[in-house]
Amino acid sequence: MAHPFQLGFQDATSPIMEELLHFHDHTLMIVFLISSLVLYIISLMLTTKLTHTNTMDAQEVETIWTVLPAIILILIALPSLRILYMMDEINNPSLTVKTMGHQWYWSYEYTDYEDLTFDSYMIPTQDLKPGELRLLEVDNRLVLPMEMTIRMLISSEDVLHSWAVPSLGLKTDAIPGRLNQTTLMSHRPGLFFGQCSEICGSNHSFMPIVIEMVPLKTFENWSLSML
Repeated sequence: MAHPFQLGFQDATSPIMEELLHFHDHTLMIVFLISSLVLYIISLMLTTKLTHTNTMDAQEVETIWTVLPAIILILIALPSLRILYMMDEINNPSLTVKTMGHQWYWSYEYTDYEDLTFDSYMIPTQDLKPGELRLLEVDNRLVLPMEMTIRMLISSEDVLHSWAVPSLGLKTDAIPGRLNQTTLMSHRPGLFFGQCSEICGSNHSFMPIVIEMVPLKTFENWSLSML
């Protein structure tokens, strides 16, 4: 999760988020090089009185500043398209969970089980136990097995919501009357926090998401205790 004065992204816990972090660093380096070059040229123009008259209408210079940006855009577009296709790819999910957004809580249904469904409400500040996080802790966490492909089916029953968990690289809109899907997989166990990322009314800030990633055996024991 995020911590005070954090400047970068949260630590990646899924392959998709790792790819997004690498793409961010790749693009940021290109932006940094372009900004440095432009700043150098501007400072050069302001500090020198020398003028190269042949440069003002040179065909070679126009060719370079047309072709070079095109090459830079290709270097950005190709890895971006690769990650987009990876995010949409679904390979034989081991588990399917349906998520419904409400004003102002989430409900989860494990569709592979006969009757495993529950609502997840934020715990009010006055009811928090020591060590629990304000505005982020819920009464029923979404428990999922780690190192397994999980398909999330996301929709809403009232207004627009957005199911977002930054450390997993997930952000999918919950739209009434429409079923969106995304996949997630975690390399490691732990608690991963998120929040609704679409303004959905007066209590928009009070519908957090908590995913608890556990080993498969622990998940099986939990699911049997919930049935």
